[in-house]
Amino acid sequence: MIGLEDRAAVEHDRSGLLMTVAALGGWAAIIAVGRWWGLRLIAQGTRIVLPTPPVLGVPGPGLTPRLLIPIAVGAVLIAAAPTVLRRSSWRWLLVAAVLGAATWSVSVALVEGPGGLTRGPSWNSEYGTDVPVAAAAPIRFLRTFEREIGNYEIHVRGHPPGMVLLLAGMDRAGLQGPGWEAALVIAAGSSAVAAALIAAREVAGERMARRAAPFLVLAPAAVWIATSADALFLGVTAWAVALLVLAVRREGRRSDRLALAAGVAFGLGLMLSYGLVLVAIIPLGLAFLTRRWRPCAVAAAGAVGVLGVFCLLGFSWIGGLLATRHQYDVLDLQRPYRYFVVNNLSAWALALGPATAVALGRLRDRRLWLLVGGGVAAALVADLSGLSEGEVERIWLPFTIWVLLACAVLAGDRSVEPRWRATQGWLTLQAVSAIVLVSLVTTQW
Repeated sequence: MIGLEDRAAVEHDRSGLLMTVAALGGWAAIIAVGRWWGLRLIAQGTRIVLPTPPVLGVPGPGLTPRLLIPIAVGAVLIAAAPTVLRRSSWRWLLVAAVLGAATWSVSVALVEGPGGLTRGPSWNSEYGTDVPVAAAAPIRFLRTFEREIGNYEIHVRGHPPGMVLLLAGMDRAGLQGPGWEAALVIAAGSSAVAAALIAAREVAGERMARRAAPFLVLAPAAVWIATSADALFLGVTAWAVALLVLAVRREGRRSDRLALAAGVAFGLGLMLSYGLVLVAIIPLGLAFLTRRWRPCAVAAAGAVGVLGVFCLLGFSWIGGLLATRHQYDVLDLQRPYRYFVVNNLSAWALALGPATAVALGRLRDRRLWLLVGGGVAAALVADLSGLSEGEVERIWLPFTIWVLLACAVLAGDRSVEPRWRATQGWLTLQAVSAIVLVSLVTTQW
């Protein structure tokens, strides 16, 4: 006869299997709905400007020999993960994670050949077209940005002038061109992995942070890290959050210095994208739990200080936001609110990957939920606000990195080989989802 303990174990396993199947089914279903609904709207003549819903792109290369690049890189990273986690010190783990993330994102971009790395920066609707104007007269560019915003390319009109000014500075330093911009965004986006792991270690302990590391490296979101400026936004804001988390967990002057650095980073992030204001939601859960509001106040002062400096130089952040909103309205796009509330989640599901859907259902660690839940909350606010209508696969990268931390729950104990094989199975599923995506869709960014 089966004992009560054995029966309970069988029931637990069965329940876990059903939850896993439901999570994977839900992940696939939301993507399918976004795809089907989008194609239906296009067939009806609605200008949703998404040729390959739920993401922005064109039909991909299909089965090409270049798919062997991410397949080989993914296989090496998955095979090496147990050894790296077992033998590396914390500092070297962070280095390995950043290098691994950069290698993975580059390998995915190379499916299109070397041009895949510079496709986003080279697009004529991107920042590069207007860099010469800012490089020639940066102060005038700031002072006239609101008034002349209609003369700039679409992507410049959709953001504060920070990115254009940064590229203008690089141009003056002799680092002009899409190649240098690609190097910048890849480095910044990959460094966000270290920032997220540092924050996770501070909040939930080193064990959970180590378990999350391979999933941050092999995230499907890497498809957009090597190709879009949003990877830079991801890097800046991830370090802002990590610094504020460190500040909340410390006392005295050290806490104030960390909080001020976080605020400055956050302020610089706000000069890159208006929507990054929602990133502030992520560390607030920890501040609320610990009742440490002083670091938040110091960080807020630092962010306001950065915006104040730009205001003195001639650019009002609020004025720029209103001007950008007006430019969006005059584009006269047909982007139905109800559809994009769903489609945004469809696109985000692709960036998060199927393993993340399962992990969110399994995560029970309340400490880690402080960061994961913050990322989910920020995305939901953006979604329901109606200000995010499409292309969130890249726009929500600053939220995505924190939700990926949930995958720590899928990682097994390094000392138990069968559990590690299961972990590598989840990593393989994440990698395969990214490879299938780039074979089917060539993303615009």
